[in-house]
Amino acid sequence: MKPMNRALSALVLVAVVTAGCVSSAPPEVMDETQRFSETIELAEPELSGSSSLEQTLEERRSTRDFTAEELPLDTLGQLFWAGQGITDDAGHRTAPSAGARYPIELYAISASTFMHYLPEGHRVEQRTDTTTLSLLSAAAFQQGFVSDAPLVLVITAVPARTEAEYGAVAHDLVNREAGHVAQNILLQATSLGLAAVPVGGFDPAEVARLLALAPGEDVLYLLPVGYPAAADGS
Repeated sequence: MKPMNRALSALVLVAVVTAGCVSSAPPEVMDETQRFSETIELAEPELSGSSSLEQTLEERRSTRDFTAEELPLDTLGQLFWAGQGITDDAGHRTAPSAGARYPIELYAISASTFMHYLPEGHRVEQRTDTTTLSLLSAAAFQQGFVSDAPLVLVITAVPARTEAEYGAVAHDLVNREAGHVAQNILLQATSLGLAAVPVGGFDPAEVARLLALAPGEDVLYLLPVGYPAAADGS
């Protein structure tokens, strides 16, 4: 096969596989998972807070009880920035990444919207989604608090970005990076007076299907976040 024909075939294959992933989304969300309908600029992140890092570390707890109050967009933007915000002109981010390959992607699901964070320019692209949040608990092995939260942050990764430089060890590196990102978000949530909990118990293939992610993008963590309904945690 000639090089041009091989390239064309590869492009067609990618298009077909990607379309297949979207078409495998549940029928009730099909109309809402075709594309992001708008992009929104986020407010500049706050670079100083009311509590010290040490105090935030002491206060961090995994809390599963949330009020129904929605989080303001500025608060969500701060959480996104804590996880993957760009912090200098060279493009470095708040969480370390092996070889600065940055395989991590961040999403947020509310009762009405599905959002994807764009670190460049500190923006989100979003689409209407009124069903996915309610379906997440079933995908998380019936952990009801997942869908009770007003917002769930989803940490995903595109391992191929890291594999290009690190080959077979990329899987471990990406998983560690997801841990860095999750801890950043959890500490930021604590400093903002929010309740949050990392959830690793879920069916990643089912969550990817619900979100209509492209092939090659893996779901690594769910982070339900909201205002606390109770003071206890673990």
